[in-house]
Amino acid sequence: MPVISAPEDFHVDDLYVDLRPALGASLYLKCEGFNFAGSIKLKAARAMIADAEERGALTADSVIVESSSGNLGVALSMIAADKGYRFLCVTDTRCNLTTRRLMEAMGAEVHILTEPHPETGFLGARLDLVRELCASDSRYLWLNQHANPYNWLAHHRTTAPAIASHFPDLDVLFVGAGTTGTLMGCARYFKESGRPVTVVAVDSVGSVTFGGPPGLRMIPGLGAGVRPQLLDEAYVDDVVHVPEVAAIRVAHRLAAAGYLFGGSTGTVIAGARGWLAEHRPDGRATAVAIAPDLGERYLDSVYQTNWVSDIYGAHALDRDAVRPR
Repeated sequence: MPVISAPEDFHVDDLYVDLRPALGASLYLKCEGFNFAGSIKLKAARAMIADAEERGALTADSVIVESSSGNLGVALSMIAADKGYRFLCVTDTRCNLTTRRLMEAMGAEVHILTEPHPETGFLGARLDLVRELCASDSRYLWLNQHANPYNWLAHHRTTAPAIASHFPDLDVLFVGAGTTGTLMGCARYFKESGRPVTVVAVDSVGSVTFGGPPGLRMIPGLGAGVRPQLLDEAYVDDVVHVPEVAAIRVAHRLAAAGYLFGGSTGTVIAGARGWLAEHRPDGRATAVAIAPDLGERYLDSVYQTNWVSDIYGAHALDRDAVRPR
């Protein structure tokens, strides 16, 4: 077992779940939630902070500020606590209560927006506030996960090579699209390697990332109300849009089989299953999907029956839709 001296030094990068017993799907799930930040966002947070330190942009007087729906905020809170930096997370009411408390427990300040921008939603409102803060005080340093190349570079250097090493015969890779850092890092890696891997982006219905109409989205971590600056669609082979209710049903089916994952993982798996059924119906493709986090932070939302029925309707958790088969 490793011995570490900083919390960001620990991350399990080689754990995969074969989903055939749980879902009957010929799909492997790369689990990214086993680190002290609890999500894949640790990789981007670590890379962006290291770059800012190397450039001299991040000093002892700096106040790191970032817009986050939750997971990046936790990762930055953890690293800031370890390194002695101040951190302000700008989030909104969709951020899980547990996630907010985690950030505050590690010393971060959390600013919660309650009103979305009339055109660009909560993300647009969060970004506007971050810009205002930076303009008001030079101590604020915005890492800007939505445009920072070290967001995708982190996955180009770690996530994608790990998958390539474990699955030399990989046919299809499914990646959720939020800031598109994970998506672009993996897609660029496989395109540049010359390997014939089909990279499929999985997005939420209601997200504008790939040109779809904006709509209500309640599950944090996937989708966007503003097109991500990092996105280059030339590297993406296909896109799947998943309704949130389908994501929740998949998450509950996995939980019924003993695997508690987050809502964005439910989205990615739902999209992957539908795509594979249409494009690889013989089940022979070697396919991998990335699970960004685990499910404990979603016990008050995705796994709370009243929350689900209030938002998606009383039949959202119909037994036939969520029970294992």
